[in-house]
Amino acid sequence: MVDTSGSSQSQAKKNRNRKQRLPLVIGILTISVILTAAYWWLFMRNRVSTDNAYVKADSAVVSSRVPGTIFKLMVDNDDYVAVGDVLLQLDPRDYQAEVDRKQAALTRTEAEIEVAEVTIRITESSTKAQVAVAQAMEKAARDRETEARHRLEEFQQYRAAAAAEYTQAKRDFDRYSNLLVGGAGSQQQRDKSSTAFKKASAQLEAADAQISAARAALAAVLQEIERARAQLESALADRLQVDVEENKLAALQAKRAEMQAELRLAELNLSYCTIKAPIAGYIAQKRIQVGDRVQQGGALLAVVPLQEVYIEANFKETELENVRLGQTAEARADLYPDYTYRGKVVGIRAGTGAAFSLLPPENATGNWIKVVQRIPVKIKLDAPPPPDYPLRVGLSLEVTISTANHTGPRLMAERTTTKSAGLHSSESSNSPANQ
Repeated sequence: MVDTSGSSQSQAKKNRNRKQRLPLVIGILTISVILTAAYWWLFMRNRVSTDNAYVKADSAVVSSRVPGTIFKLMVDNDDYVAVGDVLLQLDPRDYQAEVDRKQAALTRTEAEIEVAEVTIRITESSTKAQVAVAQAMEKAARDRETEARHRLEEFQQYRAAAAAEYTQAKRDFDRYSNLLVGGAGSQQQRDKSSTAFKKASAQLEAADAQISAARAALAAVLQEIERARAQLESALADRLQVDVEENKLAALQAKRAEMQAELRLAELNLSYCTIKAPIAGYIAQKRIQVGDRVQQGGALLAVVPLQEVYIEANFKETELENVRLGQTAEARADLYPDYTYRGKVVGIRAGTGAAFSLLPPENATGNWIKVVQRIPVKIKLDAPPPPDYPLRVGLSLEVTISTANHTGPRLMAERTTTKSAGLHSSESSNSPANQ
């Protein structure tokens, strides 16, 4: 027979041990759940984290505003430059020659303007004098005409008186002659009337002669007036030359303004041969060498402001319910896992990353699959990265945002028109000369 008492005892012992361990396991599980819940409540309840975060910077891509050949190169990749430091120089000889040509043309035009101004002054002075002389001559001739007409009228009145005396003297002479013939008059009366008649006749002839002379003088004065009028018209016609010269001067002045603008443009192009750093930072993406031919607008290098880097963390849309502007954040770079960077949320992007991609999704096509989207969150560091732990653009980080503070807004405050206008004006006045 088989002895089954030993196996029965062993099975019973196992069952007792199992019953004794069950409360211990339940206790351990209960404690673990409690500890996990406590850890979540104390440390994870008001936090959201992501490892989809990268270092960003508002880098300046430097390009040339004019085509040319690189003459000097002052920087290399990883060099630090301050604002306004010279990065490179293009060969300036072609642009300097253009400046010299424009300057010579402007100088020539300015000389022509000076000549035109002198010509206008001379023409103005001479024609003004000619007009004044002609007007004076005409006025003098008019005065002489008036005088001649007055004299002619006087002579005509004098002749009328002489004619009346002549008529009376002739009548007396005829009467006394008839009386003398009839024996009624004396010879003395006849002789006296004859003398008076001759005198009156002589005065009448003299008056006629004076009238003829006065008429001749008046005719001469009228001819002189015609000559003075013709001379005045000629002088006034010469005055039109002043208007012609002034129009020429205006055209030269407009040409000078155009050449001054062309000279300024040539000087700007010459200044563009010296390319300076628009911002402070470190040189990156330099792919040029001395002697390279560069084109206008082509990227030459980049200036990366590593002291002004920020973090762009891409959170799931389901994680952003309690994220607000101004909330604190912590970040650890994969490069420095033992160092923590601290900052604040300063922006939440206006759209998902997919919405701004090169080929945004077309969910209305029918083959739609719901995908949890990610939204970039901008985090600005409280202080620049220390020299021992510098951040580079593109580094990966692990970011945690504390969402305990819900007082901040979800969107940035709207800017007023005045502030916007002031901002645009400031940007215009502070724009770099070369980028």
